[in-house]
Amino acid sequence: MEKWIRDYFDACNSGDVERIVAYFEPDAIHYFPPGMYEGPFRGAETIGRKWKHAVEQLGSYWTVDQIICEPATRRAVIEWTHFKRKRGVILRGDEWYNFSVNGKIHEIRAYYASPQDSTLSKLELGGFDYEGRGYPLKP
Repeated sequence: MEKWIRDYFDACNSGDVERIVAYFEPDAIHYFPPGMYEGPFRGAETIGRKWKHAVEQLGSYWTVDQIICEPATRRAVIEWTHFKRKRGVILRGDEWYNFSVNGKIHEIRAYYASPQDSTLSKLELGGFDYEGRGYPLKP
């Protein structure tokens, strides 16, 4: 799993759509905080095209900084850094990975290290079904 994620990041850094797509199930989904990137990326092809665009337009380069894998549940979590070189921006965060029984990435949930947005009453991933997944909705 660790090698798969590190190789996926290498593919992202290449900006090669086909290489990126190869790491995902066709119906994979990549969640982000609300308001980021027009919502979740749905489908391996979309993920590949979006990261190619980021490499070309932003000079994006990503690193895997730390990683923990749990093969028994097909889950992993990483800390990463995203260098947006053309804008001089460094973005850091965490991602949760869920792998399919085939060993490909089925879901990524990205969390960004940033100040809390005081204009929001809910600070959670956009488009993610918290209720359906059994997350608490009340204290």
